[in-house]
Amino acid sequence: METSKFDIADYLDSKEMIAEYLNTVLEEGNHADIINAIGHIAKAIGMTKISEETGLSRPSLYKALSEGSKPQFATIMKVLKAIGGQIQVTPKSI
Repeated sequence: METSKFDIADYLDSKEMIAEYLNTVLEEGNHADIINAIGHIAKAIGMTKISEETGLSRPSLYKALSEGSKPQFATIMKVLKAIGGQIQVTPKSI
């Protein structure tokens, strides 16, 4: 039997799936998980397309969205916009 490495990007094939994935990570993850999730989404959409929409080079995107990176907030906002996302704040119930 042959196995292959699991890649979440292979399953992020609709806007709904992308939104659900990112919202789950935003709820349950830490900052590193969120950066990794945005990287998975960018990979699923296509780094070339994200690069064109953000004005950032592909190598810069890979570096900014890699595990252990600490990208600038402006970079995250550009990528979020390019993947069709936005930040929205809702009051937390106490």
